[in-house]
Parts: sequence; structure tokens; C-alpha cells
Amino acid sequence: MTKIKESSTYNANREIVMQECPVTYVMNKIGGHWKPIILYHLLAGSKRYSEIKKAMPHITEKMLIQHLKQLESDGLLIREAKPVVPPFVTYTLTESGRELESVINAMAEWAFRDMKRSKRFEAEEMAV
Repeated sequence: MTKIKESSTYNANREIVMQECPVTYVMNKIGGHWKPIILYHLLAGSKRYSEIKKAMPHITEKMLIQHLKQLESDGLLIREAKPVVPPFVTYTLTESGRELESVINAMAEWAFRDMKRSKRFEAEEMAV
């Protein structure tokens, strides 16, 4: 990934927008395809890397590792590594991460409603 200079106009504008727009702030933390799904799976409790990977079979290892690191650096999850062989690493939501539960659940509820609407719309289209 190309690193953006901290003094760049893009970076300065991004910082201003993040301070002024709460939606931009949230999307910067949990945006993208995989982060909300990772958070959704961790809402059920702490999970090992292999459990997260098994719950999300279509994500590549590189993407999963990258997003787990980003979520950790953003303070949404805690990575706890126990000094044993083989390594035992668990991921747990922080308080900030747990506070996203209502957001993630609202997204899921909206998805179920919208999928039903889409199916009704498709059925009506086929009937015409």
C-alpha cells in the first residue's frame, strides 16, 4: 500500500473532514467490506484467529491480518497473545468495539428488510 505523506493536502483535508463529519469518522474506523463482518463475529465473544477465518472463508489471510491490525490500532479490538507453543492468540472487542453492536445490528436488520423487499420486487417483475 502506498503511504501518503503526512503533510499532503489530501491528508490535511481528510483530518478536517474526520473532525467535522461523524459519518466520515465512523467509516474511517469500520469502513470497507471486511471490518464490519469481523466486528459482527466478535460480538459473540472472544475468538481465535482460526475461528474468525473459519467464520469468514472468503477472506484472504492477508486481508484478515491487515484488518485485524487496523481494528486493533483503531482501538476497537484487543489482540492477546499467550506465550505458549503453538501460539495462542485471541481477539476481543474493546469497550469502543462493543459500543458498535447497535450499529452492526442495525445494519443487519436493514439488510434483512431490504433483501425481503428485493425479493418481493423481483417476484413482481417476473409476474409482469
